[in-house]
Amino acid sequence: MSYTVDPQYKCQIQKPKDFDAFWKGVTDQLTDIPLDPEIYADPLRSSPTVEVFRVFYNSLDSVKISGWYAIPRTRSSAMPGVLLFPGYLSDPPIPKTWAEKGYACLSVAPRGKIGSKQQFDPGYPGLLTHNIVDPNTYTYRGFYVDAWRAVDFLMSRSEIDDNRIGVTGISQGGGLSITTAAMRPEVSVASVGAPYLVGFMDSLLLTDTYPYEEINDYLRLYPERKEQVESTLAYFDGINFADKITCPIMVHLGLQDNVCPPETGFHLFRELKSQQKELFAYDGHGHDANRKEHQKKIEAFFEKYIGSEI
Repeated sequence: MSYTVDPQYKCQIQKPKDFDAFWKGVTDQLTDIPLDPEIYADPLRSSPTVEVFRVFYNSLDSVKISGWYAIPRTRSSAMPGVLLFPGYLSDPPIPKTWAEKGYACLSVAPRGKIGSKQQFDPGYPGLLTHNIVDPNTYTYRGFYVDAWRAVDFLMSRSEIDDNRIGVTGISQGGGLSITTAAMRPEVSVASVGAPYLVGFMDSLLLTDTYPYEEINDYLRLYPERKEQVESTLAYFDGINFADKITCPIMVHLGLQDNVCPPETGFHLFRELKSQQKELFAYDGHGHDANRKEHQKKIEAFFEKYIGSEI
């Protein structure tokens, strides 16, 4: 049975007046933090057609971020690059499938995931509410920058064509794709599935599932902090980044998603400034957003805008 979703639902989100100034202040701090990219071959995880590497680079607060980098063994000197962002609970997969399609792909592990836990580990649950009353210390301040700086890693590689970079992910990976496409003009194409980190405060009312329920748990413990929480989250809400996205972008939603409410995804899509944007809303699907079947559409979309080596 279909669940009725209002595609015109409007999230009650306000953009802070100093939104741009806040994020400029954050990104300006990277000027004094060298990327220092490191890359190590991993023959055990490689295959006859794909080379796999473990990579590291420095991010905000000098936290060392890790990831898996996969590239086809047969390649040119100017390949398209793809950033693959992980979900909330999952560690980044080794992106061999993208490499087999002819892309150099970096699967990123932002702070708190594998590789950086000795420096930063608020845990799960915990990541979503860590320092949530102050945007200057909130978890996702660094988490977002970790994703954005992955663009710099790709651009540091001689095999990458800087004019052909795409970003993709589902759930939290979708949320990170939104902010990365917004803040890094080098991104040429984006795919966003079942976006998390979008319409935070509305999601607290539209669903009672985790991870968003972590915020409700926090507010039940500290009800007097609600205004501070709402104020902080406004700086991190994907909807407030949407007007900066001008690259071609595809969004796919599950109409029965009880983790990331589709209403927030519809609002996000309306706010995107890109002239080339496509929306797919799948009835009968939850948080998977029909990922298995939709993947072919993503690959065709990326092939159209940044091509591949196959």
